[in-house]
Amino acid sequence: MVDRNLLREFDIEAELQSLLATESGDAMGELLGQSPNYDIGSIVPGKVVEIVGDQVVVDVGFKSEGLVPLYEWDDTEPRPQPGDPVEVLLEGMEDETGEVVLSRKKAHRMRAWENVISRHKEGDHVKGKVTKKIKGGLLVDIGVNVFLPASQVDIRRPPDIGDYIDRDIECVILKIDESRRNIVVSRRKLIETVREEQKKNLLSEIEPGQVRMGTVKNIADFGAFVDLGGIDGLLHITDMCWGRINHPSDMVKIDDQVEVMVLHVDKDREKIALGLKQKSASPWQGIENKYPVASRVHGEVVNVMSYGAFVKLEDGIEGLVHISEMSWTKRINHPSELVAVGDQIEVVVLGINKDKQEISLGMKQIQSNPWDQVAQKYPSGTTIEGTVRNLTNYGAFIEIEEGIDGLLHISDMSWTRKIGHPNELLEKGQKVVCQVLSVDQERKRIALGLKQLKQDPWETDIPDRYHPNDVVTGKVTKLTNFGVFVELEPGLEGLLHISELADHKVESPEEIVKVGDEIEVKILRVDRGERKIGLSRKKSAEEEAEAEEEAQQQQATSTSASTSTSTPPKPATESRELKGGLGGGGPLFSLGGEPEAE
Repeated sequence: MVDRNLLREFDIEAELQSLLATESGDAMGELLGQSPNYDIGSIVPGKVVEIVGDQVVVDVGFKSEGLVPLYEWDDTEPRPQPGDPVEVLLEGMEDETGEVVLSRKKAHRMRAWENVISRHKEGDHVKGKVTKKIKGGLLVDIGVNVFLPASQVDIRRPPDIGDYIDRDIECVILKIDESRRNIVVSRRKLIETVREEQKKNLLSEIEPGQVRMGTVKNIADFGAFVDLGGIDGLLHITDMCWGRINHPSDMVKIDDQVEVMVLHVDKDREKIALGLKQKSASPWQGIENKYPVASRVHGEVVNVMSYGAFVKLEDGIEGLVHISEMSWTKRINHPSELVAVGDQIEVVVLGINKDKQEISLGMKQIQSNPWDQVAQKYPSGTTIEGTVRNLTNYGAFIEIEEGIDGLLHISDMSWTRKIGHPNELLEKGQKVVCQVLSVDQERKRIALGLKQLKQDPWETDIPDRYHPNDVVTGKVTKLTNFGVFVELEPGLEGLLHISELADHKVESPEEIVKVGDEIEVKILRVDRGERKIGLSRKKSAEEEAEAEEEAQQQQATSTSASTSTSTPPKPATESRELKGGLGGGGPLFSLGGEPEAE
């Protein structure tokens, strides 16, 4: 091989060119070598000359050798040796060092691309190994690296497509771009095509009751999807086990091979319901014989809700203890006040619904019901002492003993006082003495009375002390749109109706009186049956006549006094005559001037 750099160094290149131009220079031309007619970007054959450091010197028939980095031979390939043939890509005739620019790796890529293009077209199935995860998808080596978009990896996009690296997969070619040397493939389309054919076959033969093998493809909170070969069936969490499980992942894992029973098939909607627990006998068979109503059983608390606690009697059999069935007397805000998960408790079977697979259990039935003895312990007329536990608009609840409350109604608090709210007499936590009025054992109710501890003043006392037409003094305690309440004595009020407030028409009681006024009223009536006293401020007809006469007398007196101070006194006879018929007889006036004889 001729080194032109060496010829230039000794300045003999011109001389050689002239020799080559002559006929006698043909042999020398062969010595220097004629450059082959290769295009840049084409693959050319070459031969390894030597290895210098990390570079492989390759002769491709040009006047200068080319260098190929040693790393372009993979570790899996034997180390190149002088004389080994090699194909390289001609990237340039000479670089800045005067050497031919070559690449073995790019040549291999071109050969591989040409090989793939020659053997495959769009729509063909290809196999390869996933080599790398890149933005938007994966690279798959099918001879050349092709692009597999993330959306085309599977029917359901996996959580991490990087899990496919180093896996051998089969895909279908979606697109070939020869100008850019780019191929896009899809694994999803291939799976869908295969599954569509499998689905047709599966739907034609699948029936409820069959037991089939499947592969768990996805897990959700409500269950797992199992690939039966063309269609995914739903294995609901409630159909996985007769017992209680917290999550489907407690029973199955993705890619698990499971044997399931077909529960239901909807061929129109292409939906299949599957079950695991149905492969074994239901523990609910013969449940009435195992747990007869009223029997006592032991169980473990497995869940506590706001409305009650679930108790496991055996695997697959759970019953509910409702919050109302936990205690006869305790007021429970939440079941956790009495039980916790893991507790071993004794319960009584209250009822069984086999169709709904439900068992009602009770805790309080283990003990005797204290209400069974209430009627004997607290008969009507018994005086008891209790604590005010709660106040309502209609009365007060009095705790007689733990869990046993009685109602003191607002109407049974006072014989005489009109009470608007129990807090006018009682307060929460106060100790109070009451009388038992009645006991309803079935409804678990006790009626209490406070006023019954004293004699009813309306029987004799009030009617004896207050009579119609009596005039009494009282204090205004309340104004309403229909009248005024007047306190006659502590605890006793009468009603002064708006029509009895005054002799004239009154539009509003506020025009006449206000709360706190001391007023004088007349008793109209005392109604013992209704326990009411009617009051009035109106005057009677006789009182009106007397008041009118008294007013006239006062007016006459004032008129006489004013006359005597302004005119000279006249004879008595003249004065008597001027009274006319009012004085007791005689003429209206007299014409003579002599005094009347006595």
